[in-house]
Amino acid sequence: MNKSIYMDHAATTYVKPEVMEEMLPYFTKYFGNPSSIYTLARDTKKAIDIGRDKVAKAINADSSEIFFTSGGSEADNWAIKGIASSYKKKGNHIITTAIEHHAVLHTCEYLAKNGFDITYLPVDEYGFISIKDLENAITDKTILVSVMFANNEIGTIEPIKEIGALCRSKKILFHTDAVQAVGHIPVDVKEMNIDLLSLAGHKFYGPKGIGALYIRKGIKIENLIHGGGQERGKRAGTENVASVVGIGKALELAVANMEENNKKLVILRDKLMNGLLKVPYTRLNGPIGEKRLPGNSNISFRFVEGESILLMLDAKGIAASSGSACTSGSLDPSHVLLAIGLIHEIAHGSLRLTIGDATTEEEVDYVLETVPKVIQRLRDMSPLYDDYLKKGEK
Repeated sequence: MNKSIYMDHAATTYVKPEVMEEMLPYFTKYFGNPSSIYTLARDTKKAIDIGRDKVAKAINADSSEIFFTSGGSEADNWAIKGIASSYKKKGNHIITTAIEHHAVLHTCEYLAKNGFDITYLPVDEYGFISIKDLENAITDKTILVSVMFANNEIGTIEPIKEIGALCRSKKILFHTDAVQAVGHIPVDVKEMNIDLLSLAGHKFYGPKGIGALYIRKGIKIENLIHGGGQERGKRAGTENVASVVGIGKALELAVANMEENNKKLVILRDKLMNGLLKVPYTRLNGPIGEKRLPGNSNISFRFVEGESILLMLDAKGIAASSGSACTSGSLDPSHVLLAIGLIHEIAHGSLRLTIGDATTEEEVDYVLETVPKVIQRLRDMSPLYDDYLKKGEK
């Protein structure tokens, strides 16, 4: 088997050649510490400024509002903990959702152990929060609302503009984990009334280990990392210059080619989803149409386990992910799938296939040829499926 088909772009992406080309000189030729004053250092400082400008432009922010981090998880931690610390005299209530990334959920759990009151908004069967539920959850102690821009598992794009407008009218800060959104769908922090936004370079063909937190001017936020005066005194640590160059270039490319790429992705995504849904006893997780990320498909197959699907697909050269937390050693299914109302049995049999810029129609055809055979083979070995057929249930 010589095939190697990558269907897990929501997990991470490769670094594009154009991005790597711009990064390479900053490993060898322009290696100076940006905090120094000699020419070699000034060259690297200039590269950081250019990278910051590119990130800011991509989300319609000002350069002074972009602070580089080690990735999306650090940005989420900093946004939530930093605001909690700075505004604790005003209140101790934070609102988030039941389907956030663990970088948000675990941060909120940490704060709950330290005197903060956390509200987890429910979602409907497609993964959307209700603006009415959000409004009803707000109290005079609410200091922050944190709602992800787009869900990493089921592709749901939340009503961010409406959330931002509500929070601004209530004078409550609004943070969004936009790790899955930035570089893939239009993001405008000014138009959407976003106060803080997290992003990560490796989700849009940039390097791993680099992300950013957008902090709107005028917002007070406590530092997460203390030490030197880097990032205008807000985030200590010698700058990762090559990766800053990389994230800037990657985001510049992503935004420039977004419309064209998304047209292609939507066609391939819909072909993939529609083909997989022809398999008996399946269901689509998440919404259809424009409110779903262009490259995201998530399908549940009854009577099979997600881990088994992944192993058999891997043997066929297909890399994907499942709806259960197999990588953590947990037997629990995805919290996102449970939140949209799936029972454990069905959530366990979920498969996420996320396509990217380099995905071809031939690769989608191969997946559509392979997955049904894998599902049928697993069902043939399943006593649950055998019992189901014997009972003649509908």
